[in-house]
Amino acid sequence: MLKDGETQRKKRLGILISGGGTNLQAVMDAVASGRIPAEISLVLSDRRDAYGLTRAGQSSIPTCYINKKEFADSREFNQAILDRLKKSQVDYVVLAGYLSILSGELVDHYPNRIVNIHPSLIPSFCGMGCYGIHVHQAVLDYGAKVTGATVHFVDEGTDTGPIILQKPVMVLPEDDARSLAARVLEAEHEILPEAVELLVRGKLRVMGRKVVIENG
Repeated sequence: MLKDGETQRKKRLGILISGGGTNLQAVMDAVASGRIPAEISLVLSDRRDAYGLTRAGQSSIPTCYINKKEFADSREFNQAILDRLKKSQVDYVVLAGYLSILSGELVDHYPNRIVNIHPSLIPSFCGMGCYGIHVHQAVLDYGAKVTGATVHFVDEGTDTGPIILQKPVMVLPEDDARSLAARVLEAEHEILPEAVELLVRGKLRVMGRKVVIENG
């Protein structure tokens, strides 16, 4: 219970990236507009040259680069990430094009509070090795007619957590991997902020593998 004169602080997001940060920008825009009732307290990257760090810096959002090569193994690397998230008092973690694998310790620290965006309709075209342009090429090689984007909770597997939102994207006869990726990215920009908003507002209830979106 809050004491007289105290105000409840906004929930804090930690966003992990590895690249250009267009999904980060979509979340930043939703936070700036008030759609997502939270603040971004940290943008962290495993790549020094990730343009997403520049995007965040231009909006005066704290940033951090952690070099995986400076650590003896992935456990120590992930512990450094967890320590930085704790320091920033992060309540929810958003993986917005983050390509490293999270450790069990990090996932356990944020149960059902870490979400990831993936550029396909899980469980198709996902798992180890399925990231970036490789996903869209695999869709075309298989001859799939529909692909899309998925936001899911993160567990200790790779793209195996409960699904929150999905948006389909039709595969066109003239598509190559890059044209398909561009349209799927538009879907990602729609559903990632939506999922983060639902998460922060406490609208998501996990029941086994199913995620129930509560109204009201």
